[in-house]
Amino acid sequence: MAEKRDYYEVLGVEKNANADEIKKAYRKAAIKFHPDKNPGDKEAEEKFKEAAEAYDVLSNPDKRARYDQFGHA
Repeated sequence: MAEKRDYYEVLGVEKNANADEIKKAYRKAAIKFHPDKNPGDKEAEEKFKEAAEAYDVLSNPDKRARYDQFGHA
């Protein structure tokens, strides 16, 4: 299995980014890599899933605190 990238790096935000910055970065990535915009592009599909996973963690204060403390572990 490939090493997971840092969620902040995936979304292109700083570690001290607020919820609005995270949401804006996720929406930008989601539009860019959405499977409907990139039919048949497996790399774009993977990046879309990666961005969704990053947003799921970083948009939830509890999950984000755990991620900041422990990383992907």
